[in-house]
Amino acid sequence: MHMHECPRWMHLHRHARQNDPSGASRRPSNEVTEAWLRLARVRSRVLDAVEQDLKRAGFPPLAWYDALLELSRAPGGELRPVELERQMLLPQYSTSRLIERLVDEGLAARRECENDKRGLFVEISDAGRELQKRMGEAYSAAIERHVGSKLSDTEAAKLCDLLDRLGCCAQASSSDAKESGSSQ
Repeated sequence: MHMHECPRWMHLHRHARQNDPSGASRRPSNEVTEAWLRLARVRSRVLDAVEQDLKRAGFPPLAWYDALLELSRAPGGELRPVELERQMLLPQYSTSRLIERLVDEGLAARRECENDKRGLFVEISDAGRELQKRMGEAYSAAIERHVGSKLSDTEAAKLCDLLDRLGCCAQASSSDAKESGSSQ
């Protein structure tokens, strides 16, 4: 990779390395750098394609689906806003703005916490559950179109294993990651 072709972050990394007297920083290999660039690009392209499919089907942004899905999975269909923010897969806009839009559309409601009057919960409505189910069908079709049609189940499982090694598995605890790392 020529100097003028280096991504901006590589220049910043080199600068940080020069100022690191301990030498603890190390530059990623060309292969690791290429993997990083491809991962970032494919994530953006696939998400854009899925968003476009949902938009063509007349649905709101994918972040709405993610918020409604998290609310529908929560006990009682409700979460505190900070819990929703932590669980969102695609924090495309701030959680408070997203919640405001869901409430305005009648897909969710805010409610005070009975134990702590300062605390709030966001609760999915029946209309929110219905939209989440309808969007889920379109979302599943988009995932199949943009990912499933390009990978076999075996390839998808291998990709999941590789991504898990990067800490991408939302369900894995830190102890799970340590165990899988030590077995390799």
